[in-house]
Amino acid sequence: MNINQDQLIIFITVMETGSFSAAARQLGKVPSAISMSIANLEIDLDLKLFERIGREPLPTPQAQSLYEKSKQLLIEMKQWKQHAFALSSGLEAHLNIVVVSELLHTRWTDYIVLLEQQFPELQINIFSAPQEDALHLLMTQAADLAFMFEREQLQSSEQFVELKREILVPVAARHSPLAESDQVSFEQILQNRQIVVASRDRQIKPELLFSKHYWRTDNHHSACSMIKQGLGWGVLPLEMLNEHPELQHELKILQLLDFTPKFEYFVDLVWSREHQLGAAAHFLINHVRNLRKTGK
Repeated sequence: MNINQDQLIIFITVMETGSFSAAARQLGKVPSAISMSIANLEIDLDLKLFERIGREPLPTPQAQSLYEKSKQLLIEMKQWKQHAFALSSGLEAHLNIVVVSELLHTRWTDYIVLLEQQFPELQINIFSAPQEDALHLLMTQAADLAFMFEREQLQSSEQFVELKREILVPVAARHSPLAESDQVSFEQILQNRQIVVASRDRQIKPELLFSKHYWRTDNHHSACSMIKQGLGWGVLPLEMLNEHPELQHELKILQLLDFTPKFEYFVDLVWSREHQLGAAAHFLINHVRNLRKTGK
């Protein structure tokens, strides 16, 4: 059996127009070519598709059954050709994106929607990880792009474009001792357990670590759950509290007395100079750059 795209188009057109001659006119062919194509298709399928009684061919039940499947198959064939053309034009086979755990609450999915609209056949894989692990995934080319916080020291192979600002705030459960004070001293911070979002690699020291005693987790959701239980204080995204008003009743933003830590960060779209990026990755990078140029 060797069914080609032209045969499917002719079969579908005959079904929709109701005759060989009408299909021929619509497709710009002679009626004999349409009739021969249908006859060859019947031979290939070993099925009778049309009853040739009277002036117009009548679809058989078998033809009616194949009609919808033929339309879907034709769509898939067109999509396959479009995807093959995109791949030959530089589209990557798949795009791996890692999102830093604390940024999962942000509107990062807007960028994924944009990619899906532009490259509907592209396979996109999303991972989440703490900051240090996200950078490792990027530098080992396990990820193509990363949404992550600005870094104090950049690796030579690292390249980025800024997306937005993100504010992190120190919080504690409202029933915890720390929340009883209007202002919290540095000594209190040092002596109280901190719940810190950190790499799964315990050899890597967490970046936003202040307390002498701390517990680690690899995402801000579990950190938030432990902080709400009074197991320690921690640093969470302010936008997370704004999007979930119930958290504001359970958590208190701590006012630090002795120092003002740098809790306001830029969020970057990051990639490696040493990694050969495809069309979709370049599209997203250029989109973000254009947004910065226009100030949107």
